[in-house]
Amino acid sequence: MQARTILFEFLPRLCKYAAYCRSTRNFSLMKWTVIVSLDSIDRKIVRLLRLNARMPNSELAAEVGLSPSASLRRVKTLETSGVIRGYTAIVSGPDEEGITAIVQIELERQTEEYLRRFEAAVRLHPEIQQCFLMTGEADYVLQASAPSMAAYEEIHTNILSRLPGVVRIQSSIAIRDVLASSRTRPAAATRLSKSVAHRP
Repeated sequence: MQARTILFEFLPRLCKYAAYCRSTRNFSLMKWTVIVSLDSIDRKIVRLLRLNARMPNSELAAEVGLSPSASLRRVKTLETSGVIRGYTAIVSGPDEEGITAIVQIELERQTEEYLRRFEAAVRLHPEIQQCFLMTGEADYVLQASAPSMAAYEEIHTNILSRLPGVVRIQSSIAIRDVLASSRTRPAAATRLSKSVAHRP
């Protein structure tokens, strides 16, 4: 019980420190940050909020077996520590027969300057919904959406191929969003997965 009390006294300070490291982009400091493992209640909270981010706190508390105040503290801690980084509205257009491309990017070099220039350029294009810095063969993985293959070809040619430092692009077209639990898309069984490899 005493160890649990010490943990909850220390955790807010740890979360504040991690937030400071992220805000200053001083990631060298974060290697000294202690990683706090999520317990079963934290994982259940995250799972429920992934299914419905607008779930009222009273319902969330009842689902995980906590009081509303304890549930709210848990959520705030998950947000402050960066486990929950934000909440997103999924906007549907009048025609959802669009495509989603998962794009692997390889850069000429992996220096800080090349990464900074690439990331700055990506932020200028709303067609790119997500961008992940990766380990492994690809330097970045992007997610881009387009209403048709012809429209995606325009994105590939006029945006992706012109991003600074890019030497290789490989695009894979998603068939179906398996985890789309709270939003439904028309059946995409007739669309085949297609990969496009390109070297600028």
